[in-house]
Amino acid sequence: MALSVGIVGLPNVGKSTLFNALTKKQAEIANYPFCTIDPNVGVVKVPDERLAKLADMSKPKKIIPTIIEFVDIAGLVKGAHLGEGLGNQFLARVRECDAICEVIREFKNNEIIHVNNKIDPDDDKETINLELIFADLAITQKKLEKTARDVKSNNKESIALKNTLEKLIQALSAGQAIREIDLNKEEKEQIKDLCLLTAKPIIYVLNINEENSQASSLSPNNQIIKINVMLEKEIAGLNEIEQAEYIKELGLKQSNLDQLIKSTYEALGLITFLTTGPDETRAWTIKCNSKAPQAAGVIHTDFEKGFIRAEIINWQKLIEAGSETIARERGLIRTEGKDYIMQDGDVCNFLFNK
Repeated sequence: MALSVGIVGLPNVGKSTLFNALTKKQAEIANYPFCTIDPNVGVVKVPDERLAKLADMSKPKKIIPTIIEFVDIAGLVKGAHLGEGLGNQFLARVRECDAICEVIREFKNNEIIHVNNKIDPDDDKETINLELIFADLAITQKKLEKTARDVKSNNKESIALKNTLEKLIQALSAGQAIREIDLNKEEKEQIKDLCLLTAKPIIYVLNINEENSQASSLSPNNQIIKINVMLEKEIAGLNEIEQAEYIKELGLKQSNLDQLIKSTYEALGLITFLTTGPDETRAWTIKCNSKAPQAAGVIHTDFEKGFIRAEIINWQKLIEAGSETIARERGLIRTEGKDYIMQDGDVCNFLFNK
């Protein structure tokens, strides 16, 4: 399951530099045969300390992390929803992505011109977000016009869709993103095929340089991550030992780039289950609230079709036991059926009919 994240922002804010830093952490794509790679797509490993700890126990031939695709999308400008700066083409690329990473410039550099001739993170954030809102507004209004014709025939589905679209248009017209609107499951399903931009999860990267960091309303939180993108690019270019030493010198537990990757993974509503043995220790990606057969199907479709049961243990309990054999002897490995909701960090064996 390779989900994609579109990197967006105004020109000259550091999007491509961030992408290049991420690309230096690119995974070995040989293990992911269904990934289609082009020059502006980077398949990035999701940092996961659990893999190394499980591998120390299992001594596998290889370790395979889970991944996310990052897509470098050319700079959007004011008026993009009207086609300014090839805006429609770039917005179409964003629409294909599962989530958005919006890069906002805080750093000052007289040699790199800002498109608006001023450094104002709050204004930049509003400009891009309004372009996404305007683009969604145009699509929902067009869809409402088409739906209104079907409503005349008293089609119940069309009437329900009309009500949902009117709800969206009202919110979008007030400058509200769709992700901020309280929609029920049925309403979300009704608009799924529209691939609306502001319905996608979003992470903001505030691109800083420490010497000139300035005050703005964009305080770091789960959605806003401060990153010195140029510094992270330098760190990403080091080998893993040098990276660890550099990060330690900076007083960090992990690089801000790794924090971005993990935060994006979580924003997509994803969790990881693991498998481990002499051949490989591997992380697998599934959506939150996935059931055991669905998880098995990520490994192979035959596993889901013939699912019998799952043998599951939390990764920490397995490490504490020291081996699968000891974990079994202690009764730590549970047997779960088709209705089991997978938990992040589950280590699994799936039993199925061939």
